[in-house]
Amino acid sequence: MYVITLAGNLLLVIVVRTNPWLHTPMYFFLSNLSIIDICFSSTIVPIILMNTMSQNKRISLLGCAFQMYFSLTFGATECILLSVMAYDRFAAICQPLHYHIVMNKKVCVCLALTTWSVGIINALIHVPLTFQLPLCRSRNVNHFFCEVPSLLRLSCKDPQLNEVAMYVAAGIIAMCSFFLTLVSYIHIISTILKIRSAQGREKAFSTCASHITVVALYYGTIMFVYLQPRSAYSPETDKTVSVLYTVVTPMLNPLIYSIRNKEVKNSVLKNLKINSKLQKT
Repeated sequence: MYVITLAGNLLLVIVVRTNPWLHTPMYFFLSNLSIIDICFSSTIVPIILMNTMSQNKRISLLGCAFQMYFSLTFGATECILLSVMAYDRFAAICQPLHYHIVMNKKVCVCLALTTWSVGIINALIHVPLTFQLPLCRSRNVNHFFCEVPSLLRLSCKDPQLNEVAMYVAAGIIAMCSFFLTLVSYIHIISTILKIRSAQGREKAFSTCASHITVVALYYGTIMFVYLQPRSAYSPETDKTVSVLYTVVTPMLNPLIYSIRNKEVKNSVLKNLKINSKLQKT
């Protein structure tokens, strides 16, 4: 799965970079999403694989802190980026005449930098708060990787402040992103339904179908992990859901965008044909 994730996302980045007709805001954000998925998976999956194949399942406190920092950074960045991509589709479908003015290069770069900045700030808040707590209980982390909720359960000190910070940050980032995505798609669907031709409606909807699928996968799993009440916590369920958004979703994202998007699919096939011709010569 990890190899497929790396290969699929890297291929998508290369295809967007090497094909001038894909140098649009939509594919700029898609490239960012692929880079985040590569980094997110690389932060967690190698450790999981090492623990599976090795008897020694230890990780240093510093290593745990770094893993938590990067996973929180990439997780929050992806969450916000998905809402930015929804806004991009809103601008393209609902404001087609002003699209290139609204989503110019400068705006796209600023939006991308903002998503990364929020992800970094989110991690800088949570990691110090988590690691200032004394770990008085067993230091066996009942999880595949160092995640905030699993470490809070090892503390002998009341982690109420940390839990409040976690729920507030997760709520603000996830709910604001979800709300922006929802509002964008309400306007998008309303605009699509006003299109008279069936072909026009199908073409407009096809540009959003991939993103809707990715959003449903990502937000569903994230909200389940971070917004569930403490009484409903189950370690095994938590592990399963975490694997979905750290391993399965990053692997599926490039496949979803490649299969459902004709422009990406045609560009991939064209690149493969060019490579095969070069090998023959």
